[in-house]
Amino acid sequence: MLRVGVVGVGNMGRHHARIYSELSKEGEVEFVGVADANLERAKEVASQFKTKAFGDYRELIGRVDAVSIAVPTSLHKQVALEFIENGVSVLVEKPIAESIESAQEIIRAAKKNNVTLMVGHVERFNPGVLKLKEILDENLIGKVVTLTAKRVGPLPPQIKDVGVIIDLAVHDIDVMSFLLERNVRKVYARAGSAKNPLELEDYAIIMLDFENATGVVETNWLTPHKVRTLSVVGTEGIAELNYITQKLILYNHEWVKEAKVQFKEPLRNELEHFVECVKKEEKPLVNGEEGLHALMVAIKALESANKDEAIDVEFT
Repeated sequence: MLRVGVVGVGNMGRHHARIYSELSKEGEVEFVGVADANLERAKEVASQFKTKAFGDYRELIGRVDAVSIAVPTSLHKQVALEFIENGVSVLVEKPIAESIESAQEIIRAAKKNNVTLMVGHVERFNPGVLKLKEILDENLIGKVVTLTAKRVGPLPPQIKDVGVIIDLAVHDIDVMSFLLERNVRKVYARAGSAKNPLELEDYAIIMLDFENATGVVETNWLTPHKVRTLSVVGTEGIAELNYITQKLILYNHEWVKEAKVQFKEPLRNELEHFVECVKKEEKPLVNGEEGLHALMVAIKALESANKDEAIDVEFT
């Protein structure tokens, strides 16, 4: 039985704990425990999901085979490396790290220690996104010309170490790269801080140059309600996806069709995939290099906004 745990049980980590608890009841994993620097919070979550609480994540080392890491981004490298170096497979919540160098260090360590490294780009496991990929692969809307994403909403109070580009825009950067099977070649962004108390950017418009298409991402923490949409324009039609409802509609000059999408929680899909990859020693859908690419483009977008010029993205 695969032994799993969660490090960091704030907003996102709590959901990881909930799903591991469900998987444990189904006999898929043994849910060993949760760790959080706030021991009271760890105890509360552990009590809710019938597992053990630890105030120091190092107490999970030796007890688990795989772990979800949902601590603040600035701590990803430190926590991930300790587990990896002790032979534990890790799912690191997105973004993979706070810097390119830290991300590369995590990737190297995972390869050296022969453990599974997965990055939590949860939208990759959204049934609407997976169905859209099928539609593009079947050429149902022709050659893709543009992709336009809108990912806006109120400021999450728990996000204190990165701005809206690295926290939110990375989702759509990764999804667009996945749909097109291409890395971003060049990025141009405009961004600023309107209300963020830490003066981190809280709004941005990002243009992504792919080899065969152009992507645009609008993101902010200023909109009072959450919006998560993606529009893909092809030479023979367009596809409109609502990430939240997983509703996917295709349009062309002759008809309007709604794709049949079986609704399922993306995070549940993601954690089931992670568990299977660890058990079977298979490469995950979102590996370290893909997490690095999304982070690199986000960092280059910040650089572009600061310099007010397009920036090349070098990725090998």
